[in-house]
Amino acid sequence: MVAPESLSLAQARRMTLAAQGFADPAPAGVPTRRHLRRVLDRVGLIQMDSVNVLQRAHYLPLYSRLGPYPTSLLDSAAYRRPRELFEYWGHEASLVPVGLHAALRWRMAKARDDAWGGMRRIAAEQPELVAWVRDEVAAAGPLTAAEIEHDAPRETGNWGWNWSAVKRALEFLFWAGEVTAADRTPSFARRYDLPERVLPAAALDAPTPTDADAYRTLVAVAARSLGVAAEPELRDYFRLPLAGARQAVAELVEAGELVPVTVQGWRQPAWRHVDARLPRWVRGNTLVSPFDPLVWERARTERLFGFGYRIEIYVPAAQRVHGYYVLPFLQGERFTARVDLKADRKAGVLLVPAAWQEPGVDPGETAVALAAELRRLAGWLGLDAVAPPAAGDLAAPLAAALRSLTGVP
Repeated sequence: MVAPESLSLAQARRMTLAAQGFADPAPAGVPTRRHLRRVLDRVGLIQMDSVNVLQRAHYLPLYSRLGPYPTSLLDSAAYRRPRELFEYWGHEASLVPVGLHAALRWRMAKARDDAWGGMRRIAAEQPELVAWVRDEVAAAGPLTAAEIEHDAPRETGNWGWNWSAVKRALEFLFWAGEVTAADRTPSFARRYDLPERVLPAAALDAPTPTDADAYRTLVAVAARSLGVAAEPELRDYFRLPLAGARQAVAELVEAGELVPVTVQGWRQPAWRHVDARLPRWVRGNTLVSPFDPLVWERARTERLFGFGYRIEIYVPAAQRVHGYYVLPFLQGERFTARVDLKADRKAGVLLVPAAWQEPGVDPGETAVALAAELRRLAGWLGLDAVAPPAAGDLAAPLAAALRSLTGVP
């Protein structure tokens, strides 16, 4: 057996950042569909989340890699013909390239076993409701859950119909691939329609692979997007079953697409994708979403960057350490700070409830870089100003750096 390659931790970091698109050159002008495709090729899929305290989560990974870009670029790729993305359960709720539709049909086929409890119960206990909801979508889609519930024949309500039941039925059908998201309303509600009226025919007509072939495809996408990774991260990227992911890794190693490596300080065996590149350095400063694939797997983030990170949205306010919606600040090849942010759209101000520095950084240098990035982010969000930070051990230097950008002494 050939000995695994050996990578230093710094090499693994640079390889990961390059694989995720952080080493790519910034667009010379306004980003185009070509730049969007480049990012999608790097990250493989984009996670969605309903929290809108700053910006919808799915818009932020492109910002982190392209800088300010028109969000209509992503909207068009996801919700206008010719669609390049569709909504489905990838990592979590995600925008996934339409070319991966066939590779996710195993999950659709297992909806009655794998979907969340409320969805499974609706399918098992109220099949008439599920069938009626699908017929409503077929007859009049695209429709929101509220629009379908409004038309529900309550006189036959012995099935216990209400908004929650209709929504659960829709979500079961969505998991099963029988309906999909045509688009989103301004309030971010899904409008459901039949896949054949939404997705490209080529995606729907693609042959359904075996489960093993699908797992291998998805692990390969994860490996290419991560650059170098241990098995848990390769499996977690698309939330694959343990046995299927392990078999896929073994088969990809046998095929030469994954190369065994050891990484300094890592206990787990690791693999790099055969096409992973190792840049000499990674430059640039950018904020990273809590839902960015770079930091999805928190144990990997700590192992790779020495950065312990958790999102504290669901932590009671009195128990939060860093804040409600905290974004890591990537400065070159490391995370040097984290900042709690909120967009006050009515006042036109980017609020900074707290800013924190990481151990061993130069607070002045980090504050200057972060201040420039906050101004850039505010401009992209259509906000006129950045408020001085209210708390945190980086608050004072960051406030000074923000004042210097505006010429205020």
